[in-house]
Amino acid sequence: MKILFAGGGSGGHFYPIIAVVEAIQDIETKEHLLPSEIYFVSNAPYDAKLLFNHNVTYIEVKTGKRRGYFSLKNFSDLFVTFFAILKSLRILFSIYPDVVFGKGGFASYPTLFAARLLNIPVMIHESDTVPGRVNLWASKFAKYIAVSYSDAVKFFPKDKTVVTGNPIRKEILMPLTQGSFKYLNLVEGIPVILILGGSQGSQIINNVILDALPDLLEKYQIIHQVGDLNKNEIDSRLETILSGIPNRDRYKSYPYLNDLTLRMSAGVSDLVISRAGSTIFEIASWGRGSIVIPITESNGDHQRQNAFHYARSGSSIVIEEQNLTPHLLVAEIDRYMTNPKMRKAMEDAALLFGKHNATAAQSIALQLLRTSLEHNKT
Repeated sequence: MKILFAGGGSGGHFYPIIAVVEAIQDIETKEHLLPSEIYFVSNAPYDAKLLFNHNVTYIEVKTGKRRGYFSLKNFSDLFVTFFAILKSLRILFSIYPDVVFGKGGFASYPTLFAARLLNIPVMIHESDTVPGRVNLWASKFAKYIAVSYSDAVKFFPKDKTVVTGNPIRKEILMPLTQGSFKYLNLVEGIPVILILGGSQGSQIINNVILDALPDLLEKYQIIHQVGDLNKNEIDSRLETILSGIPNRDRYKSYPYLNDLTLRMSAGVSDLVISRAGSTIFEIASWGRGSIVIPITESNGDHQRQNAFHYARSGSSIVIEEQNLTPHLLVAEIDRYMTNPKMRKAMEDAALLFGKHNATAAQSIALQLLRTSLEHNKT
């Protein structure tokens, strides 16, 4: 069997795809099936090592992007997209996969378009409460649609849409506690705040955290994922900010958290501060209370919708960007940390919210394998 994945080269698309790949390979091993040939088509590999480790063949297709604002690139990218479709047709015709799985984003459009022309079965997954343009378009011919949030169901044909939750890699599902304080160079007994700004980091969150550091470090330890592009700037500012602060060693910044560091950080954290992308599902699976700060201008306002959907479950506090100040953030952190009843309620709600995500990858993998088998028979 041949299964082809398509999605944008961002962590929000890439890691759920890897989670589904893991589930496919687990099912095949358990059921003594021959291993499927698995392909990933995108504008960038995102993590080539992870693809290699999972025996996934990466195929690059550079495509154009449709922007929600006026830009001359919207015109020139029409030609880029046209040639990307031609390349995708050639790729899919040569491989002829049994099913194509689309994760959304502009990078998946040429592959899904080619799959439709070649009459190859298509499945899609939507991670957000408000779907992107590509998934909305693909839903018209997709055989199966999986969504992470129940709020997203109304945008798709109900007879082929299922709420599966968001696929999470096995490595990330279980936080690590043993040896974590030593590994992270933290002190036991002092509360830990984990700050995740998304795969690229968040400059807005970074700035507010740095301004709030003198207050935060009096009571808390900080693990701060700042983003690769922001690390040098953060380090240069820290020299001034932390000068003369006795607890400066309580602050740990990382450009990026690898799997081991992320699991250990999750294991010791008392509170997580995050954007409102797919990281929400990881936080929920860890059973951690959170403060979620959605991006103000996201496609279809999906981050804000994600954040408030999650908050309605009782799992998090939402602070919108326009209200985000060091004083407010510190006040909300203190309110959470000093209220054991509130903490317990949010942790329990997070675990309940994240419960079905443990099986999301397996549910999608099973459907992909069924569709592949059906296509093989025809």
